[in-house]
Amino acid sequence: MELDALEAEHKKIKELGASLIMVSPQSKEASRQFAEKKGLTMQLLVDSGNQVAKQFGLVYTVPDDLQKVYQQFGIHVDKNNADGSWDLPMSSRYIIDKDAKIRYAQVNADYTVRPDPSHTIEALKSL
Repeated sequence: MELDALEAEHKKIKELGASLIMVSPQSKEASRQFAEKKGLTMQLLVDSGNQVAKQFGLVYTVPDDLQKVYQQFGIHVDKNNADGSWDLPMSSRYIIDKDAKIRYAQVNADYTVRPDPSHTIEALKSL
């Protein structure tokens, strides 16, 4: 739902001179299929092994008991991740300027808590 909401605001984000990029530990093929299924036009980058996410301190391993629940619902993180792991990054959103300085960050360990895209747009406008 978050990506759908961001995609709906993609044009506004571009008009503000920003790029919308999704970074995922999924393989290139899994990311491509996901983007096609969702109709995403944003750029997709693969963070194999969560190497970038680890630098930001965002990675956790899905606990064994939750892995079993996910599998019962047909969710196989290990099969989609480029490195075959059950590691996931916490949901996060950053605005990084052209000098590689982080100007806005939203991170929450609770994957159900996501910022509204309007917050990101307002942050872009303030820069």
